[in-house]
Amino acid sequence: MAHDEGLYAWRSRRMFESGDWINPWSEPHHKTPGPYWLIATSYNLFGISETSVRLPSMVFGVLSVLILYEVGKILLGKKVGWLAAAILSVEFLWLQYCRLGTPDVPMIFLVLLAIWSLLKAELHSKYGNFYRFIAGACFGLGFLVRSFMVFLPAIALFPYLIGEYRHHRHLTNPMLYLGFIVGLIPTFVWLWLSFLRFGNDSGAELLNFVFRLGSNDRRDHGIFFYVWNVSIKAFPWFFFSLLGLFLAYRRPLPRYNSILIGFPLVLFVELSLFSTRLSHYSLLLYPFIALLAAVGLDWLGWVYDTKFKSFEMKDAENLSATFSVSSYPRVLSYIFGVLAVLLLLAGAIALTLGSGEIRKYAILALALGGGWLILPVVWICRYRFGKQSFTSSYWLAGWLIPAWLTLAVAGSYGFLSDYNPDVRTFLAQPAIAQVLQHYPIHFVQVGGKTGVLLNFYTPYIGKRVDKISELPTSSYAWISAKQASESTTPHQVLGKIQQYQLVQVLP
Repeated sequence: MAHDEGLYAWRSRRMFESGDWINPWSEPHHKTPGPYWLIATSYNLFGISETSVRLPSMVFGVLSVLILYEVGKILLGKKVGWLAAAILSVEFLWLQYCRLGTPDVPMIFLVLLAIWSLLKAELHSKYGNFYRFIAGACFGLGFLVRSFMVFLPAIALFPYLIGEYRHHRHLTNPMLYLGFIVGLIPTFVWLWLSFLRFGNDSGAELLNFVFRLGSNDRRDHGIFFYVWNVSIKAFPWFFFSLLGLFLAYRRPLPRYNSILIGFPLVLFVELSLFSTRLSHYSLLLYPFIALLAAVGLDWLGWVYDTKFKSFEMKDAENLSATFSVSSYPRVLSYIFGVLAVLLLLAGAIALTLGSGEIRKYAILALALGGGWLILPVVWICRYRFGKQSFTSSYWLAGWLIPAWLTLAVAGSYGFLSDYNPDVRTFLAQPAIAQVLQHYPIHFVQVGGKTGVLLNFYTPYIGKRVDKISELPTSSYAWISAKQASESTTPHQVLGKIQQYQLVQVLP
């Protein structure tokens, strides 16, 4: 698990506690302050806690699902729009980041809101200037939240902005650019105030950070990283989206395929060419995976209800060939029925023979396996026992309910929020909590991911020093176990978590 959330949490805390919302650090910062302002505002309203850190992402996650429904309703109709919103809400990586204090979900909300505004401007010319202004402001504010990364989705919109220009005329409307400039005002103000302190280094640091990301292949993730990563983390919706992509290509939407197909394809290429490839960089693809998966599932639902239908398409040699598709829902139902049985068996064995930690995963296997059994049961009831009331709605629910149930169980066991239970348990010990709540804790060269957590969870932070000998007697400090063992300064170890110790300096 990346430690980005911890970094955003304690940087925002430093900003909030210092009262300096421009740059509470001694040097220019490499990121725009939008996410820090969101989390610091949450601290101001609700106090410093994990919930306050994650609240902005939770709120913008819900709003993103609602906006995706509106976008889907315009592009594909109410039914498919609702199905897309339902799919997005149960995509694993999306739900995970809706519960993390990072800027990814707020930026995605702004991009989806911009796309919705552009579509509304095209549909309602009377209010076109207002909607274009909102679209431009979204991308301007997106820079405040995600810096130069917001230009990736802006470029991905070119197939729509350029390809369908004669229909919407967005690019020559000054309100779009005025909105963008207005959205940039908070960033301009921050840059100016930062410039007064650090000079040109403020803007240079933003650019240098992007260049560093663009020149480093972190963790040796190759150019095909997102192919396998997205297909796994968006399973099974990614494969339904490929079907939806094929259907949308074969039956193009008037004027809107440039968004439904063009946007995610261009964005996918951009992300793959960008040298730093990480899972959460692909999050903006997930709403469009949901849209395309909804297209594919809706079509399969139609096939389910019209079992004996077939459809015609041309092969590469323009020879007419008819492919029966009536078996597709049946085959999928039985395949996932087999997977369900395997999961139930594995879950039962793990629950019986496994340790406490393994049993948590066994419950997930049982939930997912039990849910996926809905698919073959619905199919058999409809086409083996003639229960006509088991329509495609029940079959589609058989895809959504297992995902929702499994993610709900995962959330209840802390798999989507409690990433460091050993740290939480250690800090909750009465003896440790008593010291943390009543005394300032100094930091002796504390770094790494554990250091990020200790920075956030320590209520009163004292000095940051290089050696324990620099601290006064009777004071408390976090220090690495290795450095503590090598130190000649008398100290008492109060507790140890991972590679760090909480110590008290003795006379």
